[in-house]
Amino acid sequence: MIAPSAILGIARKSLRTNKMRSLLTALGIIIGVAAVVAMFAIGTGANKKVAEHISSMGSNLLIVRSGSTTSGGQRMGMGATPSLTFADAEAIQKECPAVALADPSASGAVQVVYGNMNWSTRSEGTNGGLLAIQEWPLGAGRNFTDSDIRSSAKVCILGQTVVTNLFGDEDPVGKTIRVKKVPVTVVGVLKKKGNNAMGQDQDDTLLLPITTAQKRIYGSRFQGRVNMIRVKAASEAEIAAASEQITALLNQRHRIRTAEDADFSVMNLTEIMEAAKASTQALSLLLAAVASISLLVGGIGIMNIMLVSVTERTREIGIRMAVGAKTADILFQFLAEAIILSLLGGILGIALGAGASVLISRYAGWSAVISPFSIILAFGFSAAIGIFFGYYPASKAAKLDPIEALRYE
Repeated sequence: MIAPSAILGIARKSLRTNKMRSLLTALGIIIGVAAVVAMFAIGTGANKKVAEHISSMGSNLLIVRSGSTTSGGQRMGMGATPSLTFADAEAIQKECPAVALADPSASGAVQVVYGNMNWSTRSEGTNGGLLAIQEWPLGAGRNFTDSDIRSSAKVCILGQTVVTNLFGDEDPVGKTIRVKKVPVTVVGVLKKKGNNAMGQDQDDTLLLPITTAQKRIYGSRFQGRVNMIRVKAASEAEIAAASEQITALLNQRHRIRTAEDADFSVMNLTEIMEAAKASTQALSLLLAAVASISLLVGGIGIMNIMLVSVTERTREIGIRMAVGAKTADILFQFLAEAIILSLLGGILGIALGAGASVLISRYAGWSAVISPFSIILAFGFSAAIGIFFGYYPASKAAKLDPIEALRYE
């Protein structure tokens, strides 16, 4: 039997003899592998981006929202009237063992002015727990104190976008701005956080003590009531327990008898994140499946060309058999040619797919992450295709009758 190194040498020489045909044969594999690598990179990047956006809102996060209420026998729409109170938030934090923090929230749009600069932004009232719940550290200054909340102090914390548009490079801490014509002192600046899952700039925000927001800024007619309470569970394992405890507590406090009568809802952002990740993963698998079709087409192309090669080289095969080549030698020679074509196509396809992923990420603005798994999968797939689609032509060549092969014209 001929040594493997000699078989590989013969296979390489045969492929070099028809360079253009070899390249065109491998083209299907190149495109298929490149498509698989690029699609997996885009899918992985999308999953990572979704996770980053949702985690930027805080880990172990639950959102309690006002639901529909009944007034004068009329059923009001969801959130039409604030049904949650400051006391509800305090009770959730104190009486629910699985809850670490609870923070009532009141939000609205405001115009802020500093000197001759002004900026329209989103403001939010908080009791100070928002920063811990959303894991949002301060870049400078301090958080709100209990005294600020009790006295409805005219103080605020600014996001980086507001700081940039009002102050430029000037330090805003200690400066006084006007929020809806109300003078407010800046006591803190948030670190940059970026966009959320909906693409909104989270840094374009202004935080106020919730009592200040309701009494001095918004002029709310529902003093002490809010549409939303953010809740941070004690741990990821206790999110479900926290949701059940909050529901049971608010049912008791609001005298809710049936689920249909509930004037609140509890949302688990972890479940939303998992659903979003599952959707992007399903899309990634679909794209990869579509891309893998071109790999199959490439494999069929290899088989067709190898069959043509066997026909063209029938006399050569007969001569080799006549001088002592075994059936296995002929089989492994043609199989080696098919595998070399596939592996060469796989290497070039990986390079092309990686380059395409970088270009897509840079110029299309899509997040793309090239994972070792996708490279191993694509390379393994290309090798498997070389073996699978190359075996039949190789087997056909090995089974040729030497005498008939020598007579072939």
